[in-house]
Amino acid sequence: MQILLLCGAIAGPLFIIIFLIEGFLRPGYDAMRQPVSALAIGSRGWIQRANFLITGVLMFACAFGLRLALVAYGGSFWFPVLIGIYALGLIGAGFFTTDVTGLPKEKGVIVKRTKSGIFHDLSSLPVFLALFIAFFVFAHLVIGSGQWGWALYSILSGLAFALCFVLAGIGFGGRPRFGAYGGLWQRLCIAIGWIWIALVAAHLL
Repeated sequence: MQILLLCGAIAGPLFIIIFLIEGFLRPGYDAMRQPVSALAIGSRGWIQRANFLITGVLMFACAFGLRLALVAYGGSFWFPVLIGIYALGLIGAGFFTTDVTGLPKEKGVIVKRTKSGIFHDLSSLPVFLALFIAFFVFAHLVIGSGQWGWALYSILSGLAFALCFVLAGIGFGGRPRFGAYGGLWQRLCIAIGWIWIALVAAHLL
């Protein structure tokens, strides 16, 4: 169980460190504007694709560890399942490359979606949705054991996660006022989620 939880504790920091370094080193990449998934495009894209796959596998292993660790809290069916869905979404995002670059589109130009880009979006949706629900499921779980600090942290993180996700979506949607910061909001969203998962895993560990 400890090894499985350790997988969850290291996955988040690993994912964040890799995309930050790769975004800094990638020529022409604008981290403030472009999504993390755009790092999977191009000849160096294998680095971010591997990042999705490796951390996805680590989190899938962690889901089994969570199931065992939460027995002490009365057990939980949905929390490990949600984290497992989150992990599978990451793996799917690693297999399919996005079409979304986050860069401004020329006026009147219609960008044709690819099957890979569509499947990437379908894989990414459960990543954010499952994690959003997981914040509140965990909060409800720890309230039962009197851990109000963890419950409050989880609820506030869930709300901040949702806000950043919406703002990132607006930015990537091409709104002039938000477009220049879509990448920043997405990175805040990702960091909030990954740091919370790492801390939960470390706490249970």
